[in-house]
Amino acid sequence: MDVSPLNQNIDTLFANTTYYIDFYQRQYKWDSVPVVRLLDDIFYKFTEEHKRYANSMLPSDQIINKYAWYYMNTYVTNLDAETNRLYIVDGQQRLTTLTLILVKLYHQAETFASDLKDWIADKIVGRSGYKKTFWLNHEIHEPTLKALFDGDEDVPTNTGITAENLEKNYKVISKRLDKELTNKTVFERFVFYFMYRLVIINLKVEQTDVPMVFEVINDRGVRLKPYEILKGKLLGQIDKEELNVLKFNELWDGQVSKINRNNPDAIDSFFIYLLKAKFSNTIGESRKFDREYHRALFAETSLNLDHNPNNVKKFLQNDFLYYSSLYVKLVKYTTELNHEFEHVYYNSLTDRGQQFLLIMSACNVDDVQEKEKIQCVSYHIDRLFCLLQLQRAYDSNKFNEKMYDISSRIREVDILEIPAIFDSALLEMLKYKYSNNDLNVVFSYGYFKETGIDLDKRFKRYFFARVEEFIAKNTKMDMRHNLYNLVVNTGSTNGFHIEHILAENEENYELFGNDEERFKSERNRLGGLLLLKGKDNISSNNETYGKKLESYANTLYWNETLRQDSYKSHLDFTNWIQSSKLNFRPMDKFGPEELEERQKLLFEIIKHIWNE
Repeated sequence: MDVSPLNQNIDTLFANTTYYIDFYQRQYKWDSVPVVRLLDDIFYKFTEEHKRYANSMLPSDQIINKYAWYYMNTYVTNLDAETNRLYIVDGQQRLTTLTLILVKLYHQAETFASDLKDWIADKIVGRSGYKKTFWLNHEIHEPTLKALFDGDEDVPTNTGITAENLEKNYKVISKRLDKELTNKTVFERFVFYFMYRLVIINLKVEQTDVPMVFEVINDRGVRLKPYEILKGKLLGQIDKEELNVLKFNELWDGQVSKINRNNPDAIDSFFIYLLKAKFSNTIGESRKFDREYHRALFAETSLNLDHNPNNVKKFLQNDFLYYSSLYVKLVKYTTELNHEFEHVYYNSLTDRGQQFLLIMSACNVDDVQEKEKIQCVSYHIDRLFCLLQLQRAYDSNKFNEKMYDISSRIREVDILEIPAIFDSALLEMLKYKYSNNDLNVVFSYGYFKETGIDLDKRFKRYFFARVEEFIAKNTKMDMRHNLYNLVVNTGSTNGFHIEHILAENEENYELFGNDEERFKSERNRLGGLLLLKGKDNISSNNETYGKKLESYANTLYWNETLRQDSYKSHLDFTNWIQSSKLNFRPMDKFGPEELEERQKLLFEIIKHIWNE
């Protein structure tokens, strides 16, 4: 490897070389914190030296030779032999900030009527005829730099985060320099100090070494995120002419922008899900992709991306483009209820992030069955999770392990094979839980009979929300509350809470033979629970069932099925009861028999919702 170091000051750094921002580099993402830190460091050293020689009568350009120098670290460049362009591989955050400082000094030179104005301008832009070129060439953001340089009041920032940060950080720099440089003498001494005594080292590297150098350099300081390093290691293998003509950089940035729209870390999550989906058969194998997936990616021999530009181009144009687009769709379905893909939304309500893993595993590039696979896989994840919960067989560790087993079995198979794979997994987990190797049904009343209050709080709300939706759909009524509010809202006023139908009082104890243990066990079953909103949840230790029944009016449909008036003049409801043969009926009293009846009714409803 050939690395050539060169000591420079700002005067020589920005003299006759145009620096292009390589595709390896992030956009200009520095916020005010690192900018202020850099200014603090520069002014700390300058202030020390300025005080020491404050009384000197020497001109500024001579006294500056007595000032101590300040080391500003390194920046890395690579010369493209074909285009003869010099690209910045590392250090553009710092160089961009230095350029903004020069722009502010240029405007201060005007304010102080300093003869240094033209010199400073020459460190910002080069001139060829009528054309001015910024030495630091943020090509698509040049209008922003030009507006700052020209002192325009209206600075365009519509080209992205780089433009926005150029404007914001210029304001931070401007305020600081106005505070520090209050007269012409101090200003001019600072300019000479800035130009001559700030030392920065340029490391020139060969093109073949750029990806490796880029990654090593960014192991120090404020590290790049894995996807940013991955971008460099992938795009760094592609010939720059092909890179421009085939717009690989635009492809990458466009997909990353779509995924990161609402979450700046979403792209890393995407790559982790994708690599686990395609290359992990067990949860143990998946762990290698948890952190430095950008390194593990190159270890996958099936992709063969290391030092293989042809495979890199195929990966970007096929796998990356297809699966990132699929991921964008899935994220949208998790946040907006689309009835065509409703189970993706349902899974988001129960935090089943594994659906990203399994759906990407099931789909192959440009899959003609994509729509059906999204629907099928998301439905079966919800079904698997819920039927395990409702039969008290859910174990989070076992469930996560099983997700990778399912992923390996559904990987790019025909959609017709997928339901049986999920059913097999569900039976395996039930057999494990109940030590019953003869079990041959995925949902049994024997395992559901005692299910109740011990379920996870959020899942209980989700369960009753799905029951509510089931009733609303089949009776052609609108939901009174959306699913998100039913499941997620938990506040004392607008949140939803689980309520016991049977309060703790002597009347209810008598219904259970005054057996307190039996009473508490029975009333905790799902058939003895309801979902109520905030102030509707007015349970007390002595309230009778009759009083509670009154409070269920105008709450949720499931609650209202206990009331007589819910069956009057509701033709769609009564017709559905007859056609579905579901045993809905009003209950003027509520004891052991009624509770058992409601538990069995829920069992039948569950079979309609999840056991199709």
